[in-house]
Amino acid sequence: MNELRYAVHFAPSAEADLTRLTDFLLERARDLEDLDRVESSVRALRQAIEQQLAVIPWSFRKAGPGDRTTRRELVVPTGSTGYVALYEIEPTQRVLVLAVRHQLEQDYH
Repeated sequence: MNELRYAVHFAPSAEADLTRLTDFLLERARDLEDLDRVESSVRALRQAIEQQLAVIPWSFRKAGPGDRTTRRELVVPTGSTGYVALYEIEPTQRVLVLAVRHQLEQDYH
């Protein structure tokens, strides 16, 4: 059985969010191990988003007002907290990640 796969793309705003989150983590790094962890953490976050949205983008919670069902949010847990990716499912079997934020942030940037 072939499973339907979606092409996952990151909008420039989402790429900027990943850079901002990386910078935030780098500012708190104390040693080389911390620096390595930052790189692997951000890579793992990106991979989790890509892998889940490529296969099951309709499974996650609806985001935004009204009946707009194509805009959704994916929560990626990390330890006691996590990250939230806002995305749009497009009719061409494509998913566009619009923004990424830490769960403790007030809103998307």
